[in-house]
Amino acid sequence: MYKKYFTLDYTQFLTGVEKSYIKEHGGIQIGFLNNDPVVFSMDKKSGEIRGTLSEYISYAKDCLGNHTLKFDIEAFDDYDKMIEALQNNEIDVIYYASRNSNVAEKKGYALSNTAWTYNSIAVTNKEDFNENDSYVVAVPKNKVALKQHIAYNYPHWKLVDCDSIEDGANMVVAGKVDCFIMGSSQVLSFDGKKNFKIIPLTKTMEASFAVKDGEATLLSIMNKTIKAMPSDMLTSAIAMYDSTAYKTTFYGFLKDHLFVVLVLGFSIIIVILLLLQKARQAEASAKDASLAKTQFLHNVSHDIRTPMNAILGYSELMKNELKDNDLPKVVEHLNKLQKAGNILLSIINNVLDMARIESGHMELEENYANIEDIRQRLFEMFEDEAKKKNIHLRYTFNVEHKHVMADVTKVEEIFVNILSNALKYTPSNGSVEVSVDELSCDEPGYMIVRTSITDTGIGMSKEYLDKIFESFSRERMTSSKISGTGLGMAIVKKYVDLLGGNIDVKSELGKGSTFIVTLKYKIADEKYYLNKQEENCEVDNAIFNGKHILLAEDNDLNAEIAQTILERAGLFVDRVKNGIECVNKVIENPVGTYDAILMDIQMPNMDGYKATHVIRRLSSPEKANIPIIAMSANAFEEDKKKAFDVKMNDYITKPIDFQKMEEVLKHVLSKKDPLS
Repeated sequence: MYKKYFTLDYTQFLTGVEKSYIKEHGGIQIGFLNNDPVVFSMDKKSGEIRGTLSEYISYAKDCLGNHTLKFDIEAFDDYDKMIEALQNNEIDVIYYASRNSNVAEKKGYALSNTAWTYNSIAVTNKEDFNENDSYVVAVPKNKVALKQHIAYNYPHWKLVDCDSIEDGANMVVAGKVDCFIMGSSQVLSFDGKKNFKIIPLTKTMEASFAVKDGEATLLSIMNKTIKAMPSDMLTSAIAMYDSTAYKTTFYGFLKDHLFVVLVLGFSIIIVILLLLQKARQAEASAKDASLAKTQFLHNVSHDIRTPMNAILGYSELMKNELKDNDLPKVVEHLNKLQKAGNILLSIINNVLDMARIESGHMELEENYANIEDIRQRLFEMFEDEAKKKNIHLRYTFNVEHKHVMADVTKVEEIFVNILSNALKYTPSNGSVEVSVDELSCDEPGYMIVRTSITDTGIGMSKEYLDKIFESFSRERMTSSKISGTGLGMAIVKKYVDLLGGNIDVKSELGKGSTFIVTLKYKIADEKYYLNKQEENCEVDNAIFNGKHILLAEDNDLNAEIAQTILERAGLFVDRVKNGIECVNKVIENPVGTYDAILMDIQMPNMDGYKATHVIRRLSSPEKANIPIIAMSANAFEEDKKKAFDVKMNDYITKPIDFQKMEEVLKHVLSKKDPLS
């Protein structure tokens, strides 16, 4: 089914007019500025071509199925001469232009859909920097599109050319300019130097291809090459070529070095952490710094989660394929790959959690819970790890009122962080003991639960105990030996405070540590809880038989993973690539064709929110009430709230936990009235 679908899709990709255009013109002539090595460069020794232009051409020439595109490239030293060549039909396309409609109209060209995005950084030595104020700003003279973007979005800034970002830095030090602009991928080269301050700009640059006005057919072809590409392919290539001295082929890099992809991901996380530190320092005096930090984290989180979904998803598929094969080494490598990917994902989540807490967007989400269930999940989560390290993990449980009102996610996050550290820092043949006790409470209808976690690990120094709950703090003697960001315990303290509890720590070097967490819970009605348990009882996989899912996902890799998993579960799947196609599928097909929709959020032409809004307003009640589940790399709480505001039924965050996805689908498909 999957291969057949894509065969049909590619066969019908181009219209007759577009096929004729390709046949008549023979090739597409692309012009570019010769002085930008990120766009195009050639190794003098090997003759190898590098840069984002080569990445685009290598993919785009074969991306339209059985229609091969031929590309010729022409270098220009001057931007105006390149525009003149476009108007004189000497070239067909400019690679690339900022989405500045004023410049496009003035120069007489039309812009394609967004090909990639670019996060910009202002580097300054000013104590207070507010991007809404007027400044003299240095920009590398070869970055014409970046200058167009700044002129359009920051018209109150005066732009000055510099030869390079190093030249821009010297101009700031000399007082000739207030700041210089560079890409976020280059930030490490200037962090902490010459008392510079790193300020992420809130307005992201969107880059497009440009064609001569009136060339609608060519513009349509270029847009289709963009849509056919993996999401954020060129954005990722820009970051790589912008930040590394050795320029390798992007697709060769991805294919041959999955582990290196993870290392690159860790590098990006380091950039995020540095920017987060810088933003935190500025928050007291500059309110806009918080907004800039949040927006930057939002963008980078999405960009990292998208390839992480592919890495972890394909790893899981490969493990399933190898179940019955005697390839223990390959399975071992895949397990290590998944472990590294999950560590990276954990770091991303920690950074986002801290950002939510500090921005004031973190709220309690209390619901009925069973303390025994929480204890059991934690035990199962760490039991295997303890066995592998030969650590004795023991629980004692002395609680009378097990049914409570609690924010289960935050409670579990507290103990996951503490238990994870206990096992991480306890050597083999050690022990970790967890004691859960109910204490009396003066307030009627409430109880207090004290949880003590004691390990026989390496312990902590008295000096470190004073700052254990500070962000990015790590014990000096372990910081280089054991992975971590130093955010885990800071998040634990924030969550404990948010829940109105207390946390105490006792530790001695070489003898281990004890964490004591005290939380107050409202006692719940056990009968109501048991009724809810019956309502939410496990639904058998047979519910998937004969069910039809509409998958709206613009990223081919993510779509392939999701479709394979869903079809293995017994579901029929149709896939569309944007919100408009999704809405049209629902409208064109009879009532009952689709039992649910898995909806990506960030899609071209129409995003998932808008598509859901349109579907919910259809005249047919059956179609308007079809279950819709968001499936997105946007992980902020406000993204989830927006999904529920447009009446989506549930929200799954990428990288996708496929077991959770199946559980959500079972729950949604088992309900007779999904919006009741």
